[in-house]
Amino acid sequence: MPTTSVRDQYSVTIGIECHVQLKTQTKLFSAANNDAREAAPNTLVSHIDIGLPGALPVLNLHAVELACRAAFALGTVPQKFSKFDRKHYFYPDLPMGYQITQFDQPIILGGSVIIDVDGTPKTINLTRAHMEADAGKSTHPAGKDYSLVDLNRAGTPLLEIVSEPELHSAAEAKAYAKELYLRMKYAAVSEANLYYGNMRFDVNVSVSKTDIMGTRSETKNLNSFRSVEKATLYEVDRQIDLLESGGTVVQETRGWDDAKQKTLSQRTKENADDYRYMPDPDLPPVVLSDEFIASIKRDMPDLPDDYRKVMADIGIDAKTTSDIIAVPETAMTVKRVYEAADASHAKRIAFWLLQPQSDDDEADVVTDVAQNDEQLITLSQMVADNRLSSTAAKEVLAEVLKTGADPEQVARDKNLIQVSDEGAIIIIVDQVLSDNPKAAEDVRNGEMKAIGFLVGQVMKASQGKANPALATELIKKQLNS
Repeated sequence: MPTTSVRDQYSVTIGIECHVQLKTQTKLFSAANNDAREAAPNTLVSHIDIGLPGALPVLNLHAVELACRAAFALGTVPQKFSKFDRKHYFYPDLPMGYQITQFDQPIILGGSVIIDVDGTPKTINLTRAHMEADAGKSTHPAGKDYSLVDLNRAGTPLLEIVSEPELHSAAEAKAYAKELYLRMKYAAVSEANLYYGNMRFDVNVSVSKTDIMGTRSETKNLNSFRSVEKATLYEVDRQIDLLESGGTVVQETRGWDDAKQKTLSQRTKENADDYRYMPDPDLPPVVLSDEFIASIKRDMPDLPDDYRKVMADIGIDAKTTSDIIAVPETAMTVKRVYEAADASHAKRIAFWLLQPQSDDDEADVVTDVAQNDEQLITLSQMVADNRLSSTAAKEVLAEVLKTGADPEQVARDKNLIQVSDEGAIIIIVDQVLSDNPKAAEDVRNGEMKAIGFLVGQVMKASQGKANPALATELIKKQLNS
């Protein structure tokens, strides 16, 4: 591993290709089911997916709609004219001997995303995004002299998003991957479940001591934000060590071994000429009308930036906003509450539902949210009216989210309603002051820390049901009289 002083002599250049599995019921060119998550191997295939001679592909219109939606989510517009091409290579999980993709006229050109690393925003421009059919999946059993092929994934509609080489650290690479995930998730372009490989990242890394970009390596099929970061860090150090020892970086494809926390060489990297691209003669060009594009834009859902603006209006800080937006269901609930009630309710509920994200990634945390937003507002109002403490509200919330029960009834059943009857609390206050003369005298002498102790004794005597604000007020009143 290079020292920090050696590492600082090199500039790092990173570009990322992200394969997004489109959220369609059927595959890109066949009627086979597109959800292979729990399916037995080779049970979701058609004559097209296995490359039978004479089988003709038919483009899935919904995949085109989702690609157009992705264009708007990426800050650009879909191209009115695009076409499909054949990318030729031979591998056991590609029965046709070519992949149907888009080469020189993709459905998306340009676009950008804004990432944030340590509070510093940075715009990352995109080169393009194109549709393509996924290959099957090869499995290589340990110690065996054969491989297994599952074609359930063959023909799955993908959108490959290609960034410009404008990332310069592992932290930026990770932030970029997270932002792409959020945009595809919020735009409902993909299920974006990283565990099932709905989004996979290929990270291209090069290092150089000059302004001329070095030879790049590509680490493929990274399926978590952590692996994007770790693989990038490893590859930067590997290339620097290689150059410092007098070696040469080879343009190649590498894989990430999560158990060993290192990248491994897989094959030398091909050039475009090696794939012998040609227009697919079985598929007509994709021509989109202005009306079609306008209809997609009109139906676009709110995106992460829209929710960030809402959280800012509510008064939630950037770090907390990031945690809220990481779970779309939570962000959507907070926005609805804000629109139906006010900022104070929305902010309180946001913190109740908040699930801070781990540094890992699945970013796919599923949050239980009450079936009825009115239940959350009712619970928040009970706190605002001092009928329920914040601690008790969280206990009630857990029950409401679990059963959908009425918050008021849950609070009563659990005997959590606060006592705000001044007459009832003053009796407890007088007894506490009588039992704790030293603390009472300390408060009279200006040592206000002691008042916290006295309030605690009131809460204890009332079994947690006394309104603490009222108890504090009454203690001061009694001691000043």
